[in-house]
Amino acid sequence: MDILLAMSGIDHGPWLAALRAALPAARVRSWQPGDAERADYLLYWMAPAPALAERSGLKAVFNLGAGVDALLDVMRGHPDAATHRVPVLRLEDAGMARQMVEYALYCALRYQRRFDAYEEQARGGVWRPLEPYRAEAFTIGVLGAGQLGLPVARALAEQGYPVRLYSRSRRAVPGIEAYAGPDALHRFASGARMLINLLPDTPATRDILSARVFDVMAEGGYVVNLARGSHVVEADLLRALDDGRLGRAALDVLREEPLPPDHPFWRHPRIDVTPHISALSLVEESVAQIAGRILSHQAGEPLQGVDLRRGY
Repeated sequence: MDILLAMSGIDHGPWLAALRAALPAARVRSWQPGDAERADYLLYWMAPAPALAERSGLKAVFNLGAGVDALLDVMRGHPDAATHRVPVLRLEDAGMARQMVEYALYCALRYQRRFDAYEEQARGGVWRPLEPYRAEAFTIGVLGAGQLGLPVARALAEQGYPVRLYSRSRRAVPGIEAYAGPDALHRFASGARMLINLLPDTPATRDILSARVFDVMAEGGYVVNLARGSHVVEADLLRALDDGRLGRAALDVLREEPLPPDHPFWRHPRIDVTPHISALSLVEESVAQIAGRILSHQAGEPLQGVDLRRGY
């Protein structure tokens, strides 16, 4: 069995070692430009398009992340890519859900307890207690009810926050209000103190965080984007922050990454930027999941890939 690892911007060493330990009978190697040798399984993350070229023996491509939007972008420009004819699988958790829950809880507690405002006061040498926001009145809307959105919604509800959940099709979750489809978006966002975005990147979800949503949130509300930068209409966000309609935004994902040094988000006093670290693919957990799927496939189990038309 041959496994080919094609990743950009990531140290291959730990991945190669973990894969060889989990699949000792396999030949595991890193892709290099010009490599056209056969491979049974390709593990891919942000590598150049030639890494996806047709090669004999290929049975599946594993996308080393929860979102496949970057891979789909490569595929659109390369109709001969191998991913058009073999299943494409994505990581379904691999330690990401816990990290995402931690990030979301941090934002909820920080803003609900007004620590962001206290940080601003401290920089100015101001000592002034502020009226707290009560948790039971701090409504949080979570966009996305998948492998990451659902754990986040449940964790927030367990902390006593009123939680709403928005998704393409309705998900019934005890103790959480469910909203589904574009027609429900306005009602979902109305009066929300905070919105946390965990939607997949699809044509239907791009630009979903716009003035249409910001204008109906509670005044001074908070926006947390942990999904993709394409979900945010940047001009609308800046305008809502500048006119006081929104109080703050936490952005872990941006339309252009790394964020250019001259981008206004860096300088805005009410925008917190982190470098796409809300949920990293952990090597051991990821390899365990991938190896399990490969072994099951080798034993005759079918591989259930991503629906490329929907993008997830």
